[in-house]
Amino acid sequence: MGMESSPETPQPVRAVLGAVGGWIGRLGKIWVEGQIAELNRRGRMAYITLRDPVANVSVRVVCQTSVLDAQNPPPEAGARVVVHAKPDFYEVRGTFSLRALEIRHVGLGELLARLEQLRRTLTAEGLFAAERKRPLPFLPNTVGLICGRDSAAERDVLENSRRRWPAVRFEVRQVAVQGDRAVREVTEALKDLDSHPDVDVIVIARGGGSLEDLLPFSDEALVRAVAAAATPVVSAIGHEQDAPLLDHVADVRASTPTDAAKRTVPDVGEQLEIIRQLRDRGRRVLRGGLDRESAWLSAIRSRPVLASPVREVERLAEQVLDMRERARRSLTVSLDRASDDLRHTRARLHALSPATTLARGYAIVQRADGSVVRSAAEPEAGETLRLRFAEDSLTATVDATQSTDDTEEK
Repeated sequence: MGMESSPETPQPVRAVLGAVGGWIGRLGKIWVEGQIAELNRRGRMAYITLRDPVANVSVRVVCQTSVLDAQNPPPEAGARVVVHAKPDFYEVRGTFSLRALEIRHVGLGELLARLEQLRRTLTAEGLFAAERKRPLPFLPNTVGLICGRDSAAERDVLENSRRRWPAVRFEVRQVAVQGDRAVREVTEALKDLDSHPDVDVIVIARGGGSLEDLLPFSDEALVRAVAAAATPVVSAIGHEQDAPLLDHVADVRASTPTDAAKRTVPDVGEQLEIIRQLRDRGRRVLRGGLDRESAWLSAIRSRPVLASPVREVERLAEQVLDMRERARRSLTVSLDRASDDLRHTRARLHALSPATTLARGYAIVQRADGSVVRSAAEPEAGETLRLRFAEDSLTATVDATQSTDDTEEK
């Protein structure tokens, strides 16, 4: 239940702080986990700043030095610890702190178990999925490098990269790579380089170390920052056997800083050799094509039609003359055969013509309507008939009819 107050009856500071102290005192003793960000010893007392490894929050811890020395070795700045403490509120200054009763190192097995749990959580969220990995640029304009101050990792990356491609440019950010400031500084450097317009790839490099030394590179906040970066990230943390969570979220995992240089920057010598090989291959292909075309052209030119065009024209002219002669002979034979056929037809027609029969002394007897009289019995007495001869005709009147044996008369 809250304290009663109003503008007319306000509560004094001592009452408010006393109430806050009472509420905090009711929390009881608790176990708190964190990372020692700062540790100062003053006589028999030790003052610790305990930072949350994920969130940017911290709390002050006060204890006797004997509590620290009870551990072997005593905790130092950067160590992950579990503190058994009693919440304490100093009413005189209105400050909150934890009074440590016991401090323990976080065991290696426990650290590994927590890292495995975090790895499973991030994997389930898809941060380590292969389809999220982006390819590195073939020749980066500028390489961003995050490394320790004056570290061997920095020298390995710079020297090997410049040996492979002397013109490569770097944007180097030197940060703390272990301890309580490592996560914050590495994350800030990553965001700075990610926003740099010329940086095409970012390398995070550090030499080998113990599991505790490499803990910042398994920090959830750093892992999520790498996943959110728009620029491809190369992880070069530790050596082959080291595998912080940063290796899983990075677009490319390099086994060493030297390997990171090889993966990030192409070797100018290798590229020149590739160009030389491609040029030789192109030259061979082009020469082979020209040789084939030249051989084809020579074969075409060697053909008689091109080797001696006049001879071919003469041969074709002879063919034309021969075909013309054959056509003439064929036409002559056809005309002669048609002439003979016509002559024979004429002879048959002449032989069958009534005019030929009339020329031999015969006549055709016709009635007035032009019908032919075929028998003496057909016309009647007094009927006028026309007698047609070969050259002329005459008209006659029937007086009587007579049979061929002159026995009947009409």
